[in-house]
Amino acid sequence: QVQLVESGGDSVQAGGSLRLSCAASGDFYGRCRGWFRQAPGKEREWVAIIYNGGLRTDYADSVKGRFTISQDNAKTLSLQMNSLKPDDTAIYYCAAARGACQPVETRFDYWGRGTQVTVSS
Repeated sequence: QVQLVESGGDSVQAGGSLRLSCAASGDFYGRCRGWFRQAPGKEREWVAIIYNGGLRTDYADSVKGRFTISQDNAKTLSLQMNSLKPDDTAIYYCAAARGACQPVETRFDYWGRGTQVTVSS
């Protein structure tokens, strides 16, 4: 049984920073890991993915240059978020995929329960 648990969500002012973490437990082999988010009244969208042993990353245009995804070790994933904007307010989900890495929700096999990020203006 694979479990993903996010942490680090908080309420911050616009322009601030947060670092989210995702810890994996259980028998885990994930070639691709990523972060998604869901804002109130909106569909879940991808934020960033990391693959090829952490050597390759990709970001949604809305966060490029502000967010950094990293694989701290085999089972811990992070998302450093800088220059936060009110539009970044959402529940952030960690996800992992056994197969090839694509920024598509249906490609991911395992999901955490999410952590709330709130950015006020």
